[in-house]
Amino acid sequence: MKHQKRMIALALVLMLCIGGWAYVSDYYPADETAISAMASVSGIAVQQCGSTLAFVPEQAETGFIFYPGGKVEYTAYAPLMRELAENGVLCVLTEMPMNLAVLDMNAADGIPEQYPQVDHWYIGGRSLGGSMAASYAAKNADRYEGLVLLASYSTADLSASCLNVISLYGSEDGVLNMDKYAGYKANLPAVMEEHVIEGGCHAGFGSYGAQEGDGTASISGVEQLQLTAQVLTDFFD
Repeated sequence: MKHQKRMIALALVLMLCIGGWAYVSDYYPADETAISAMASVSGIAVQQCGSTLAFVPEQAETGFIFYPGGKVEYTAYAPLMRELAENGVLCVLTEMPMNLAVLDMNAADGIPEQYPQVDHWYIGGRSLGGSMAASYAAKNADRYEGLVLLASYSTADLSASCLNVISLYGSEDGVLNMDKYAGYKANLPAVMEEHVIEGGCHAGFGSYGAQEGDGTASISGVEQLQLTAQVLTDFFD
């Protein structure tokens, strides 16, 4: 009888392991557009350092650390980082274990110290990455000037912080839970910016193709990235 129970328990553990592996193995890889955006060009150096990918423009004074969305390859956000770098913002993409920011909420540790020439730092992310960046910011609010949420919300209470917060999402987003988004707004400072990218969708902040459950965008991915980069550049300024 005991042997039978051990076998059943072992079988359950095995099934959970297989299920978990299948879950994290099923992710959205970066597309060719994202790969092309990772090349260094005149005035912008692209530097791979361990689990980070930095887009470093000359004489940057503002830095932005970005946590990728859940189950999305972090390099899929290279085009957005490139757009921001072309506007003078030093951007650092963080690679997450198994493409899940929840497994390394402290990924930003030590990054600002690598770029002493940058005076103003912001942190943010998309979807799950945004929520994890918000939780990190809640514990390190004195080190950052602001928080960026792309199709995301903060489960951590930032209402009493001095952080500047901006929230963006696409009008056609079919993935973002709008009930939770509205409910968690109370966690943000009373004065914050909110922008709806008209025609944009959930996947449009990255470059990895369509996402299951998402709405149909009425603008191109390039348009959504350019609009997002302009809004964020104005926010950083």
